Amino acid sequence: MKVVIPGGSGQVGTVLARALHGDGHDVVVLSRRPGIRPWRVVAWDGATLGNWQSEVDGCDVVINLTGRSVDCRYTRANCKEILESRVLSTRVVGQAIARASRPPRVWLQASTATIYAHRYDRPNDESGMLGGNELTAPSSWRFSIDVARAWERAFEEAATEGTRKIALRSAMTLRPDRGGVFDALLGLVRHGLGGTAGDGRQFMSWIHYEDFVAAVRWLIDHDTEGIVNVAAPNPVSNAEFMRILREARGASFGLPASKWMLEIGAVFLRTETELILKSRRVVPTRLLEHGFTFKFPAWGDAARDLCHQWEMTRTTRSSAA
Repeated sequence: MKVVIPGGSGQVGTVLARALHGDGHDVVVLSRRPGIRPWRVVAWDGATLGNWQSEVDGCDVVINLTGRSVDCRYTRANCKEILESRVLSTRVVGQAIARASRPPRVWLQASTATIYAHRYDRPNDESGMLGGNELTAPSSWRFSIDVARAWERAFEEAATEGTRKIALRSAMTLRPDRGGVFDALLGLVRHGLGGTAGDGRQFMSWIHYEDFVAAVRWLIDHDTEGIVNVAAPNPVSNAEFMRILREARGASFGLPASKWMLEIGAVFLRTETELILKSRRVVPTRLLEHGFTFKFPAWGDAARDLCHQWEMTRTTRSSAA
């Protein structure tokens, strides 16, 4: 197949492009900063039509992953960029597909599991409670919900008759590469700081990168459409998540961080505590009901595998140096 991945130069996009390229597909990444990769990288600005749209015309699959990282302080400028990078890119991808003489048969569009409510009582499947009105959540968390809703609305409004559309409400994708979420969490554990965050009750939804890639492959090949939660079927509390990660790493202790400590740390690290304190209890009901099988359904097995791969990657880097 020919697969076009707008925004595919980020961490998750690179994992996906590498896997699909390895499968033998013709992979084209659309990027604001084109570079030399094993697959083709074509320039675009993520907001307007241009020469890049010829790549969409005649391709088989579009997987739009475009969006500025939310790992930052929610300043006015950052909030504007977070919102516009998602909404404008989704609109223009839809325009390119609508204008194609040979449109792709499927469009997978990134969304986020953060759209669901902050809750502890029950998991959210695809029909779960959306966030924004929780009495137990800070008002500042409403921004992420507003962005997610606007993002999906732009996708829904795209007039792409003949193209199957899937919104990927993804949990955090964990991979062993340097600079990712898992690398950051493991770094805390390695330095004795990988204890409970806040009261530790908040649920953490996650997915092993191999299952993320497998889910994308599966969704391309099957007739599913609409909203799909892309998350492992067994979210766990923050306290349990970090305990299992410490065990996988062989660490006997992790210093806990209270809410006020996290608030201070977030200021210095230029990020937001919502990323660690919001309870995201998300389950992939549609994937499971339609027959998808997870390689890593439980966090313990995933954590051990990722720690092993992280060690192997570190050893390879050391040998190369």
